[in-house]
Amino acid sequence: MRGFNTRAVHEGEIIDKRFGNVVTPIFQTSTFIHPNDDPNAYLDSNTGKPFLYTRHGNPTVNSLEMKYASLEEAKFSISFSSGMAAISTTLTSLIKKGDKILTINQLYGQTYRLFLDLIERYEIEVDFASINEINSLDINKDYNIIYVESITNPTLQIVDLMELGKYCNERNIKLVVDATFASPFNQRPLKFGADISLHSGTKYISGHSDVVIGLVSTNNKEIHSKIFDGRKTYGGSADPLSAYLSLRGLKTLGLRMERHNSNAMELAKFLSDNEKVSKVFYPGIPEFEYYDIAKKVLKGYGGMVSFEPKGGYECSKKIIKSLTLATPAPSLGGVETLVTLPRETSHASLSSEELKKMGIPEGLIRVSVGIEDIEDLIEDFKEALSVC
Repeated sequence: MRGFNTRAVHEGEIIDKRFGNVVTPIFQTSTFIHPNDDPNAYLDSNTGKPFLYTRHGNPTVNSLEMKYASLEEAKFSISFSSGMAAISTTLTSLIKKGDKILTINQLYGQTYRLFLDLIERYEIEVDFASINEINSLDINKDYNIIYVESITNPTLQIVDLMELGKYCNERNIKLVVDATFASPFNQRPLKFGADISLHSGTKYISGHSDVVIGLVSTNNKEIHSKIFDGRKTYGGSADPLSAYLSLRGLKTLGLRMERHNSNAMELAKFLSDNEKVSKVFYPGIPEFEYYDIAKKVLKGYGGMVSFEPKGGYECSKKIIKSLTLATPAPSLGGVETLVTLPRETSHASLSSEELKKMGIPEGLIRVSVGIEDIEDLIEDFKEALSVC
């Protein structure tokens, strides 16, 4: 198999020598000639047939899906209009009335609300467990699906996919993994036995904070067919322009992730040594609780760093206001460094007690470390920390 960066550049590209294009064009068309009985007609990899309607499939979108599948080392992939469209379509395509699902108790907020909705609408049973309970395989029911985020938000706890994958395969439990924080460069869940790997491609995959898109991969043909039919039914298809921008971003994923990984590691080390910081959450530092697991299941430790200043919540607000290079904004995975206070953004609906129960300090600052020069980033945080 060719290397990651080679595949990122070349796999899935639609090159038509009649035009001599070197990148896949944007097929900005809603419909296609049908029937298309041209013996040389280009075929959608999801159906094996000529394209019919862009909600079902589109050449630019399909090019992205093939490139993504190659990087995930998957047989099949499907793209969606957003990460949440990918998650909701995947789950509703797989569950049936009475199913039992196990998931983590530190889910992305919108995914948590989706599970609550599924409980009511589909009469399914959903149990929420801590990462430590799942990693210890302290599982006492026969579940149909286990759904995890391989790196949690915002405390960066790590799921031991190596052991969980074995557990699920032995018991015929479908394992669904949201690996958004890792990216396919740092982790490929299917290699650990997951049935489905999914990403908010809005983040590292597109990488430039200008696209909203979702992606799902699997090696199971039956699962692929169910999710593909679900996309057609629910309509959460990716559009050609978003797919084109994501294709462009995906080509540099390996290069960007190397920089994200190294910058985040250096920033985490700086914060760990800073007297104004009480705790740093980063999988790549030996003192982090999940470091040993991270070494097993991650190629690189990612671009996300969280830290707790000694001055608490009020100090955190001052730090964020004092940063001049890092930008206060939600989301993550772009080339620019972004900072948020989870208490005010992703976890704003939780009480102080709920935050404490989830192990999220009220003053926690989450940093999506970009690809800027690390010396400049460290200087920015050094100056900002001095205000407390």
